[in-house]
Amino acid sequence: MPNIATALKDEIARIARKEVRSETVDFKKSAGQYRRHIAALRRRVEELERQLKNAGKSVRKADVQEDGQTGNAVSRRFSAARLAATRKKLGLSAADFGALVGVTGQSIYKWEAGAARPRARQLEAIAAVRDLGKREAGKRLEALG
Repeated sequence: MPNIATALKDEIARIARKEVRSETVDFKKSAGQYRRHIAALRRRVEELERQLKNAGKSVRKADVQEDGQTGNAVSRRFSAARLAATRKKLGLSAADFGALVGVTGQSIYKWEAGAARPRARQLEAIAAVRDLGKREAGKRLEALG
């Protein structure tokens, strides 16, 4: 005859497992729902990040200024060596060149040294000065006086 204590212990363990199983069913269902919800949120975040990346590309294209004559977008590139060559071609000091562009001579030195970069508005001014000849640049400097 089996030991009554062992039989009682086994029965209590069986009933406890049954009770725990019935209690954990709800938690398992909730955990599954949470996992599905988290997966859906991750997919949504990835989709929104893709849309944001694409929107950023279109905004950058819109930020490029329009060329008044052709209607095409104009993107200005900057080269420190080209700026220095333009200034030397015009025979201007950094201060004089800066006056034509609308900045200080120190800014011109920093741009030529590669320590700083001009902003878009300043790039437009540099492009306008680049098209000038020595005489015209001198006349504009005298006008700025």
